[in-house]
Amino acid sequence: MDENSSNINQEPISAEELATVIKVRHDKLNELTEAGRNPYELVSFAKSHNSVQIAEGYAELEGKDVTIAGRMVSRRIMGKASFFHILDNDGTIQVYARREDVGEDVYAEFKKWDVGDIIGIKGFVFTTQKGEISVHAKELTLLSKALLPLPEKFHGLKDPDLRYRQRYVDLIANPEVKSVFKQRSMIVKAIREYLDQLGFLEVDTPVLNTLAGGATARPFITHHNTLDIDMYMRVAPELYLKRLIVGGFEKVYEMGRQFRNEGMSVKHNPEFTTLELYQAFVDYNTMMDITENLYVYIADKVYGKRQFNYQGTEINLDKPWRRLTMIDAVKEYVGLDFTKPIDEVYADAKAKGVHLEDGLSWGNALYNVFDENVEEHLVQPTFILDYPVEVSPLAKRKKSDKRLTERFEFFITAREMGNAFSELNDPIDQRARFTEQARLRENGDEEAQMLDEDFVTALEYGMPPTGGLGIGIDRMVMLFTDSFSIRDVLLFPTMKPRV
Repeated sequence: MDENSSNINQEPISAEELATVIKVRHDKLNELTEAGRNPYELVSFAKSHNSVQIAEGYAELEGKDVTIAGRMVSRRIMGKASFFHILDNDGTIQVYARREDVGEDVYAEFKKWDVGDIIGIKGFVFTTQKGEISVHAKELTLLSKALLPLPEKFHGLKDPDLRYRQRYVDLIANPEVKSVFKQRSMIVKAIREYLDQLGFLEVDTPVLNTLAGGATARPFITHHNTLDIDMYMRVAPELYLKRLIVGGFEKVYEMGRQFRNEGMSVKHNPEFTTLELYQAFVDYNTMMDITENLYVYIADKVYGKRQFNYQGTEINLDKPWRRLTMIDAVKEYVGLDFTKPIDEVYADAKAKGVHLEDGLSWGNALYNVFDENVEEHLVQPTFILDYPVEVSPLAKRKKSDKRLTERFEFFITAREMGNAFSELNDPIDQRARFTEQARLRENGDEEAQMLDEDFVTALEYGMPPTGGLGIGIDRMVMLFTDSFSIRDVLLFPTMKPRV
């Protein structure tokens, strides 16, 4: 099968045609190897420029020699001359190769190379008659032979399953995908810059834990052979970071992977990245300020703007963000007033047709109504404050209402983006809440937290008043890159193996 004019926009080919293409490529590899020209033996190739540098610096580079390398993604052979494009880290650039310049033997061999092969080029910069900035090749080197063809436009490039499973192919075929991950890297860099400027210290804490704690979540369980004990992939770094506050660090943060054995959706992946930070001698109000300022810093530093279009909706990150208690949010969006006695709330819910499971405590009823009815309305950046104690086992109680805690979550695009507390530092209260969580776990709640005796011991040594904040990095990147699914911002999302 002739691939001489192939490119990544070709029409779909049949399984039989694909098998033929692959066999031809293997035959070409064997021919090269038998001739003593193994395309995998070179250990390096010194580049002088990339595609963007040549395009942006054309005025100075015109007529000058450059050395470039990349993957051939299209080719047009015209007898004694050819045009082809290579894709490098930054973009594509056209190359003009002529038999009399590169040599008859090299040009004959080049005509047998395939789209997808990785090529090194030495030549000079010029502009074609059609005005396209190009490199006129004087030397061509095959750096790596591609034994599989690139996917065709109308199947492989649109199939999300293939894109996520074979991200390496996705990055070749869809340049905009690479842009998302470059932005992700810039966002993470900006986060570190912002926190470093505030005097936070970046630390690392264990990923393998003997207990699953720091979040209400179902953990992954593994086994340590030498110690002969079950261990848990961490669901959050919180309890270790607060141990460091006990130990005398006043500002710490960690960005890293968390693992939760839960459902998968456009918002959830079993492994994901979070930022958690803790600061001594402040409360959740300071954490709200840090949250707002962090998002604004990223918007200004990386994008130079504070308004973003997310899936057709304009999101404004300008400060101040709206701050609303959970009780007020439920009253505003659902019409239920949780300042009333719980029996009256149940009666009002029934009258309004709002589902409310029988027998819930006041706090669980409040949280369930909020969770099921309010989040969808929180499109613009909004802090929801003062969560019930029942769903906040690590947060400090409010002085004004002991049923509530100094906790907030913030929402953008109708999804939860982060969580923060005025951290509970009373070891007696903490033990009691852990004990209640353990009771729930014994009764079948696999997401309830475990009693961490060592953490309670740390609190008994004394932890200062502390504010803590956790932010989902993947969802943050989704917002800034206008990505619909969390899989679009994870290079290698979790996938069920093909059988």
